[in-house]
Amino acid sequence: MFWADRISESAEKRFKDRTKGGLPIIIRDEKTLSGRVHVGSLRGVAIHGLIDEILTERKIANAFLYELNDFDPMDGLPVYLPKEKYLPFMGMPLYKIPSPDGKAKNYAEYFGEEFTRVITKIGFEPEYYRTSDAYKAGKFNEVIGIALRNSEKIREILKRVSGSDKPSEWYPVNVICPECGKLSTTKVTNWDGTLVTYTCGDYVDWAKGCGASGKISPFNGNAKLTWKVDWAAKFSVFDVSVEGGGKDHSTKGGSRDVANVISREVFKREPPLDIPYEFFNAGGKKMSSSKGTGLSAQDIGELIPPKILRLLLIQKDPKRGIEFVVDGDTIPVLYDTYDKLAENYFHGDNTDQKRLFSLVHNKEKRANISENILPRFSQIAYFSQMPHIDIFKEFESQKGAPLTKEDREGIEERIHFASLWIEKYAPEDFKIELQLEIAPQETKDFSREQKEALAEVLEYIKSQKKLDGQELHTKLHEIRKSSGLVANDFFGALYTTFLGKPSGPKAGWFFSVLDKNFLEKRLEEVSQNT
Repeated sequence: MFWADRISESAEKRFKDRTKGGLPIIIRDEKTLSGRVHVGSLRGVAIHGLIDEILTERKIANAFLYELNDFDPMDGLPVYLPKEKYLPFMGMPLYKIPSPDGKAKNYAEYFGEEFTRVITKIGFEPEYYRTSDAYKAGKFNEVIGIALRNSEKIREILKRVSGSDKPSEWYPVNVICPECGKLSTTKVTNWDGTLVTYTCGDYVDWAKGCGASGKISPFNGNAKLTWKVDWAAKFSVFDVSVEGGGKDHSTKGGSRDVANVISREVFKREPPLDIPYEFFNAGGKKMSSSKGTGLSAQDIGELIPPKILRLLLIQKDPKRGIEFVVDGDTIPVLYDTYDKLAENYFHGDNTDQKRLFSLVHNKEKRANISENILPRFSQIAYFSQMPHIDIFKEFESQKGAPLTKEDREGIEERIHFASLWIEKYAPEDFKIELQLEIAPQETKDFSREQKEALAEVLEYIKSQKKLDGQELHTKLHEIRKSSGLVANDFFGALYTTFLGKPSGPKAGWFFSVLDKNFLEKRLEEVSQNT
């Protein structure tokens, strides 16, 4: 059973009494808008969004809530923002910080708008809410009161579950200082049942307090619960049934363990069904918004079409990591995977693969998935760099029949995205530039065996009326074996002859689309070069 169906079925069984009573299964996820949202953050969206889609498909009442967290303080400055402008705002809630473009409502809205556009593009439809709005509207008032009355209990849980030892005067809230507007620089030292006593000082490394002190109501957006207490409180405030999180939160004694215990023992509520999921890595490193590590969600949303991005996000079980290297072969491999899934969907019998192929398409498109030609992305990437080639004629020839409207649209889409990738990210192996003149020294240094092998390639090409990519591919390997040359020496000589470098695209079809007279003239020139 496909992983999303398995989890959805588990949720349906666990919350059977709830749905029978007329209550929907509430699925929740969130993202703190501390900067440009990297593509890795889309994994949580996809996991929760897919469960929402499948429960809806099964006619199980549910709602997918997505929190755009704009109430956390700025505790790190993204590398792509000017320090002189934003350092004074360190410690302030994100919704109180100005937008980088001066147009959005605030800092958080600027980055939130980028992120939600991508979510819409890939077909997920959560109900969005802002953390600051919920606090200001009083939705957290009750849980804030409960947390303050149980401060001692929360301190004990933190020590018992995570080993975090808080002093006896610690309270699980930070207020927004009325003087300087900062949140992370305040410390609450007393609670009289109505007002908290606070001071604003240098309690963190990343922000300076103003020295103010006084009493203030912690309700209606004046204060925010500390992180792990805040998470547990949200389970109650939003009546959450299903909520996963990254594996860094799900370690023993980690933030999810703490939130679960606080939920049970302080807020008297069973925590949601958890879905721990692995990291989304960029070159082996966890992606980070503030450090600028990895591609942003907006960048990837422009670089690959929705179905390929959904495939990236949902093809693996949440417990498996996703490695994404935009300047490696990740994107060509994704397209190859899509093509194999398509082949199985129309002609195979692997049910999990059929299910995955269906789910990588936005839900409104699933009922009308049609079969069409799927040229390899890597071929398109190479062809798009060769202006003398009519790509549509090339694939019409490969198909052996006229291209349909759907065929052409699919090819056009791949040309567009391949050209973007080649321009911005593709590794050198994928970039080609046909050399109009030979590289004299490199080709002069070819060994006798290399030149003899090239001469044999020349004779074969002369003997063919028309070159076929697959047949030429086979013949080149036969010539290589009979020459006694290792693959690097044989193909390196071929590529150097035409590209001026020892590597390039799949040789057979690449050379088959070059002008035959040009091929013959160049091979003759090089094989006789002394």
